[in-house]
Amino acid sequence: MASTPKEAPDGLDNPEEPSYIDYEAFLSPDFSPAAFANTLVVATNNPNDSPLDLSTPLSRVLFDAQEIDSHIDVLTTRHAIPLLRHTKTQNEASRRIISELDTQMKSLNDSYKQLERVVIDKHAEADEVRHVALRLWETLRLGRSVGRCLQLGRQLEVQHVEAGGSSTVSKGDHAALVRCSYTILSLREVLDSKDPGEEGHGLSRVDAIRTLQDSVTNPIERSVRETAERLVREFSVPASTTFSQGEEIRGRFDSAVTALYLLSPTAGVKPERWTPRLLLTALDAYVRSALQTSITSLSRSLGQLPTLDRALGEVTARCQDVMALEMLLHQGKPPAHPLFPQLLSTHKHASLIQPLLTHLETGSMVSYFWRTMAGSLAARVQDIVNRGGVVARSLKTNRANVGDAIKQAVIAGSQPPPALTTGTNKGAGAGSNWDREIAVMVGSVTNNLR
Repeated sequence: MASTPKEAPDGLDNPEEPSYIDYEAFLSPDFSPAAFANTLVVATNNPNDSPLDLSTPLSRVLFDAQEIDSHIDVLTTRHAIPLLRHTKTQNEASRRIISELDTQMKSLNDSYKQLERVVIDKHAEADEVRHVALRLWETLRLGRSVGRCLQLGRQLEVQHVEAGGSSTVSKGDHAALVRCSYTILSLREVLDSKDPGEEGHGLSRVDAIRTLQDSVTNPIERSVRETAERLVREFSVPASTTFSQGEEIRGRFDSAVTALYLLSPTAGVKPERWTPRLLLTALDAYVRSALQTSITSLSRSLGQLPTLDRALGEVTARCQDVMALEMLLHQGKPPAHPLFPQLLSTHKHASLIQPLLTHLETGSMVSYFWRTMAGSLAARVQDIVNRGGVVARSLKTNRANVGDAIKQAVIAGSQPPPALTTGTNKGAGAGSNWDREIAVMVGSVTNNLR
């Protein structure tokens, strides 16, 4: 393929001198060494021959390489002076550039040293001061938080003493239970703020705070809670209660309810889903205890009719206590909660009775009392009848009297205690219609005596 001499490109050789190198092919942008080698092999061999003769294309390539080498020698020899002159020029230019760069580098190094003295060293010193200031500020913040907690702890101890300490609240100020509860919430607010930047961050690592929690906060919170639960458990408004005694009972009950409301757990609960769990548990236990005692007493008296009037009197008194509890809860408003400032504006309950009614799934505590009792009495009366004997016959003989006695007990038990029926709530319950409750209670006994 290179048998015809080619003219060398400009600047490589004299135009009159022939060249066997196909410069155009080698200088083409799409030149491929593999394709060029394949063309040489095909041009110098018969594709059907086996094996192929590679010595001829290899010799051609070597010849072309020697040709190019000779051209390079000729060019460098012919143009030695211009090349040396160009090299000299480049060297001189490089020396001038280096000289200028040395000056600039020296100036830059001097500037950096000055910057290091003026800025970097000063910045390092300032950064040390900054770290010291931050740690001093953190220590001051932590000290203030510890001081506040200790002050609240001392205040809590004083308030607990005012409430009667470990003795009965009747010897102390029952309103101090509420003050204790608010102080406990203030401590809880600080201690639960554990995220960086918050007031309680790092307090868990302070021995004084751990001692405060173990020896003061937790024992007093437990004592306040137990005292409030006992006050709810012992709540009662006897028929002989005077107005002044009724006000004292109201005050103790309100303090206990408020304390349980405030001390109910709040961790991990959103305000709109929060409920006063401790209060609901105490009230639920009170109502169920009254029901259980009443059911047991009345069931026993149905087997011993001479004791029926006394048992019904006790049941009536317990129902009046339940009604009194409902009245006081209905009049009581949810207290402001320090941990949930938005609770009053978002909470759906306008009074303290609403959470309990929702919890028990009823619209009236008195109705709940009689209907629950009736549901349990029916099975017990049926058991007495099934056993037969004198007791069953006596109960059937006095069926009408028993029904009338139960009716009167429901009517009497559904009336509010006189000591609490004053002012705007005077006569509450007197005009209420309890016919359904009467029918349910009487029917639970008499319907099983036919």
